[in-house]
Amino acid sequence: MVNSFESEKSSLLRSTPRLLQILRILARHRFLGAVRGKRHWPPPAEVRKTFEELGLTFIKLGQVLALRRDLLPEAYIQELEQLLDQVPARDFDTVRDRVEQELGAPLPEIFSSFSKTPLAAATIAQVHEATLRDGRHVVVKVRRPDLEEIIATDIAAMRGLVALVEGLFPRLRALDLPVLIGKFADSLSRETDFRREARSIGLSRNALADIPDLWIPEVVAEYSTEAILTMEFAAGERVNLYAKQHPDEMPKVIRTLVRAVLQTIFEEGLFHADPHAGNILVMPDGRLCLLDFGMTGELDEAMRESLTYLLEAVVKGDARNATEAYLEMATASEKVNRSGLLIDMKAVLYDIHGRNLAEVSIGDTFAALLRAGSRHGVHNPGEFFLLTRVFVIMESMMRQLDPKFDFMEAFRDQIIRLKAKHFTPEQMVKRTSHFLRDLERLVEVAPGDMRNVLRHMAEGNLGRMQAPALEALGGRVSRNLKQLTEVIVVGSLLIGGALMVNSPPNTDWHHIFGEAMVGAGVFGIFLVGIRAFRHVPARGGGRR
Repeated sequence: MVNSFESEKSSLLRSTPRLLQILRILARHRFLGAVRGKRHWPPPAEVRKTFEELGLTFIKLGQVLALRRDLLPEAYIQELEQLLDQVPARDFDTVRDRVEQELGAPLPEIFSSFSKTPLAAATIAQVHEATLRDGRHVVVKVRRPDLEEIIATDIAAMRGLVALVEGLFPRLRALDLPVLIGKFADSLSRETDFRREARSIGLSRNALADIPDLWIPEVVAEYSTEAILTMEFAAGERVNLYAKQHPDEMPKVIRTLVRAVLQTIFEEGLFHADPHAGNILVMPDGRLCLLDFGMTGELDEAMRESLTYLLEAVVKGDARNATEAYLEMATASEKVNRSGLLIDMKAVLYDIHGRNLAEVSIGDTFAALLRAGSRHGVHNPGEFFLLTRVFVIMESMMRQLDPKFDFMEAFRDQIIRLKAKHFTPEQMVKRTSHFLRDLERLVEVAPGDMRNVLRHMAEGNLGRMQAPALEALGGRVSRNLKQLTEVIVVGSLLIGGALMVNSPPNTDWHHIFGEAMVGAGVFGIFLVGIRAFRHVPARGGGRR
């Protein structure tokens, strides 16, 4: 504990000059007055310029804040989305030293050629074209050598700034700013670890291998580290530039992109969270190419299931079920206003169904749900912000690529295709196996859980359990119990029918009645399967 305190104190002392610099920049841009009230916030463009002047870490922070459509007005969101991520390139000697240090060999021993001029230079890394000694054409993504020190200093300065602001304005402690800074630091650490990006690329290549019109460059693992990422070279053209020369090809390109994104979201659980035009190329043979998997979103199976229920309820205009599915995805606090959330949910769905479906924006709908949840005490999961970002970026880009393209039609087509995949015999066998295993676990743990609930009731402590969480859990338990009841009834028909067919007295009416029961049981299995599989997304190869 003492060592941890001394380390934190030392880090804060080292960051003091940076903290003073940050305070001067904030003061010059009239930013410090923001803590006094909304009327003191500087204009959106001024906020963007402030983040750009503060540098690398704050540019990334601004990009994260641009996801928070539930907290910030749209004008600020649009400005923060324009934050420049381009910086002057590092000199080649620095880059060469970094590559040689990471790969453990002189540059000429690994590469027969290595471009001194980078293809791109951003805050985290710059990318160079190169050729390996075995002739493979590659690109090498090199992390900035001083990145770790810059981030560590800025995060320490942020923590110092938060402590200072909370000391002057105690009411801001309710925002849990230290926790937010900690989460931001963790996300930066993940984004700057190229081993994680390499893993995401490998998983995505496997998950999308069945899409013939899509290609993702392969990672050259033997020449990749935490700070170096070597990949196949993609000799393609940015999709927005390709669209100007080949407008007739855009419907095919867009459908391929929609399929890739939805398949990773609903089946794999690992999706590309930054699908803007700069990360999408069209290869000379017409295939689509996805680049830059530094920002990815991950959905576990429970969240994918809830997301499926949510989208289905939104399409049907069912505000009550949409609210339950939304609360299953999010974390509800004790102060959540469930009735207010339901009212806002009804208003969102009423607005959607009052328009032509082709005019509906999935991204805007998700953003409206996020705002409604935040107003009523729901802690929105980070994955939901990334999903909103994905759909907002995609819809905006598609309108630019082909203004006449019906995005919702492509979305519906892919949802139908994904549902059809759920009816394959392999998926039915897999789901039956998982269901039986879950049922076995339910039988094992239910008595103990019930005893715990009864003990809480006897001790008068049941109120300590979060009511919104219980309500969200209740919706899922209710569906599971309903499915369990249906399975028990169907199983009884099958077992009873089989006994009547095979047990004496072996009369004709025993056979007829028994066979009828077996037939009803088989038909019941089919109906239960349809009802279950139309809701539950398939298990994929993504991260769980």
